[in-house]
Amino acid sequence: MMTKDKQNTAPRTAALQKILIIGYGKMGHVLEDAIADTPDTTVAAIVGKTPDADVYAELSAIDTPFDCLVDFSHHSNINKVLRYAQEKNKPLVMAVTGFNETQRQQIADAATCIPIVFAQNMSAGVNILKGVIAHLSRALGDGFDIELIEKHHNQKEDSPSGTAKMLLAAIHQIEDKTLVYGREGYKKRAKNEIGVHSVRGGTIAGEHTILFAGHDEIIEIKHTALSKRIFADGAIRAARFAVTHGAGLYGMDDILKTK
Repeated sequence: MMTKDKQNTAPRTAALQKILIIGYGKMGHVLEDAIADTPDTTVAAIVGKTPDADVYAELSAIDTPFDCLVDFSHHSNINKVLRYAQEKNKPLVMAVTGFNETQRQQIADAATCIPIVFAQNMSAGVNILKGVIAHLSRALGDGFDIELIEKHHNQKEDSPSGTAKMLLAAIHQIEDKTLVYGREGYKKRAKNEIGVHSVRGGTIAGEHTILFAGHDEIIEIKHTALSKRIFADGAIRAARFAVTHGAGLYGMDDILKTK
């Protein structure tokens, strides 16, 4: 991974005007439409698998000025994306899931050179939900059983979802819990288990439900994405944040703290 001089880590003051879109699948198209609806912001260029007159096949072919990269492609592109962002010394918004621990470290290393906003879910609502879950799991302690159910469209590859993993990580003392993926057979639920259940079907944009089941009472919290537009809007908000900050690894929590 490349390194940058200290001078490149200073806070930035640029306004977001041009966004480079990486990945032109469903989310890339939604992001393009969302940018078109955003005042004073345009698409600088698009990189996708099916290049045409308006879509580039490779990042290296782009010579158009831009302010920030937004990556909605695939985790296998991480090396090319991080290298290009560092070469251009531009902020990066990573809205991709499925990274392993080695790839996460690559992202952290690159963030010592450029601003990177990395989130497994760009929705403001989901990230607020994460804070609520952290509070509830801490306050309720071991007196409540926890179950997570997540639903997505039938084209989603990873299970459980990146958002589900993010929500699980927010649970108090998660390291002391045993995650059980689905249930089958004849076995009583253990006290320290958390059930994780994935549903795939139709065109479900995303739904995550957390159950806290106690003695004679249940707390159920659910977030439903009615369209993919919320993720695109969150990515634009993240890009606007990134262009005004210095090198570092940021999450949606940092963005939600700003006005």
